[in-house]
Amino acid sequence: MMIIGIPKEIKDNEYRVSTTPGAVGTLVQAGHRVLVETHAGEGSGFPDEEYAHSGAEIVGTPAEIFARSDMIIKVKEPLPLEYDLLREGQILFTFLHLAAAEEVTRVLLERKVTGIGYETVQLPNGSLPLLTPMSEVAGRMAVQIAAHYLEKINGGRGKLLGGVPGVPPADVVIIGGGTVGTNAAMVALGMGASVVIIDINADRLRYLSEILHGNLITLTSNPHNIAEAVRRADVLIGAVLVPGAKAPRLVTRAMVETMKPGSVIVDVAIDQGGCVETSHVTSHSNPVYLVNGVLHYGVPNIPGAVPRTSTYALSNATLPYALKLANLGFEGAIKCDAALAKGVNTYKGFLTCPAVAEAFGMECHLLDTLL
Repeated sequence: MMIIGIPKEIKDNEYRVSTTPGAVGTLVQAGHRVLVETHAGEGSGFPDEEYAHSGAEIVGTPAEIFARSDMIIKVKEPLPLEYDLLREGQILFTFLHLAAAEEVTRVLLERKVTGIGYETVQLPNGSLPLLTPMSEVAGRMAVQIAAHYLEKINGGRGKLLGGVPGVPPADVVIIGGGTVGTNAAMVALGMGASVVIIDINADRLRYLSEILHGNLITLTSNPHNIAEAVRRADVLIGAVLVPGAKAPRLVTRAMVETMKPGSVIVDVAIDQGGCVETSHVTSHSNPVYLVNGVLHYGVPNIPGAVPRTSTYALSNATLPYALKLANLGFEGAIKCDAALAKGVNTYKGFLTCPAVAEAFGMECHLLDTLL
């Protein structure tokens, strides 16, 4: 039996909760105790009563949640207010994005927390089953966000994304053809925009050109193609991902300076450091800023704005792994699930994710050698 804690998220305007009442019921039926912080699910439309009905114990404070739980299941990385609550040997199962968060990395190492990052759980085919649903949401939302900020009253150029007969649509450039980029392209093309997708993988571009329909151009990623596309863009969406690693800065400040005033950049890669040189992290309460007249949107938790959808999607994906950790214990779970083992970023004070170690010039220890 494992005690599992579900704390309330405290990141700016983060309305998601890690686990739905239905998922809590599944964990309870498997013989585990689940502690849910009061009001944790309200932002996603789940009152305490639903969790209690599913068998959870409602707990009044985050301190009690962390103190009593063997495993903490969250949505976002711990914030400074939560650092002192983390305990040695505790499993923290959440989005970590450590390659862009050196302070969090060092806290997890100092407190000897077993940190499992949703974003680095990776199947043998290279897919990221726990990151994918949030990337789908973020990609689709990126286009909605861009369309909003293109409106003149919101600081944009005053262009309708899809144009109208006789008037050309907006030019949307998407750097990266993975899950975020594909979902962004689907929505942008559906709204009638002219879309350019840039990716380093020719086979991926070939696939996208087959499945996506509308005004679509695919380009191979290189500095020249990126520069030319950025110069013409009304909307630039950063969708680059190197699993677990800091995002490469593919769009330079000089490229941004060629964009038209009132153009919009939505850097979805910002939670891994951003792929645009002029990007920095913003928040839902203060989401945009200007550089050379270009609006930049750098919110790292985009799906938090649609928590009802996002919570269901995330909880559906994470539940099988949470169950495995609870049923088999940490060592048993990772020994029988190679994908979950790849999700382990920190263990017993050691850094076990090569991409994070490379980002900070730190020593990496293979997980197998520590068990």
